[in-house]
Amino acid sequence: MTRNQIPEKVQKQCRLSVNVNKVATLRNARGGSLPNLIEVARDCERFGAEGITIHPRPDERHITREDAYALKEIVTTEFNIEGYPDERYMEIIKDLRPEQATLVPDPPGVLTSNAGWDTEKEQKRLSQIIDQLHDWGVRSSIFVGTDLRMMEYAAKTGTQRVELYTGPYAEAYNQGREQAVEPFVKAALLGKELGMGINAGHDLNLDNLAYLNERIPFLDEVSIGHALICDSLYLGLENTIRLYRKCLEN
Repeated sequence: MTRNQIPEKVQKQCRLSVNVNKVATLRNARGGSLPNLIEVARDCERFGAEGITIHPRPDERHITREDAYALKEIVTTEFNIEGYPDERYMEIIKDLRPEQATLVPDPPGVLTSNAGWDTEKEQKRLSQIIDQLHDWGVRSSIFVGTDLRMMEYAAKTGTQRVELYTGPYAEAYNQGREQAVEPFVKAALLGKELGMGINAGHDLNLDNLAYLNERIPFLDEVSIGHALICDSLYLGLENTIRLYRKCLEN
């Protein structure tokens, strides 16, 4: 398969992993235990989510370390822990052994993930971290942009998957979706050609998700939190998850 070809047959549907950070943000704003993060995670799975994603930042402004350990006890689908691979993060991964660890390049103090790794510059460091993840039996994924050179160096780290940072796609979608998605299609095809699985996340929503999945039908997983939780305020959590799952039907 070349980077200009899309596989004719897709064997499985892209998984929806619900990022529950915003549920923890709402809880922390008031203190106490409402909304109950554990119950929401359980309900997300019951309503059709095929994974739960968290990003336990050092300042614990949403997901806390305690949350991560509590969620490990109840998540029955796929547990994905995102984060900057500092000592604290790696200790959590070592203890919990989630199904997937997604490495993001945002150090403490950054509001949200807004760029992919410079995989050329960080190749040696990422390779060492990924080797450790694999020794622990944890699937590796690294956050990347659409620069094809960065995709090539991502493959050199030995990572099993990459997660495409889809912020630019979402931002440009309403100005022209074909042009907005094209760099992501090219990057995904190259990543697939290089032997990596393809995840995607950031600012995906009910407007732009189906088209991304249509153009990259071999997506393995999307991680969605902010938009999904916002939609659930109007549509209800169960109905919202159903609608996001529908966007991922091939």
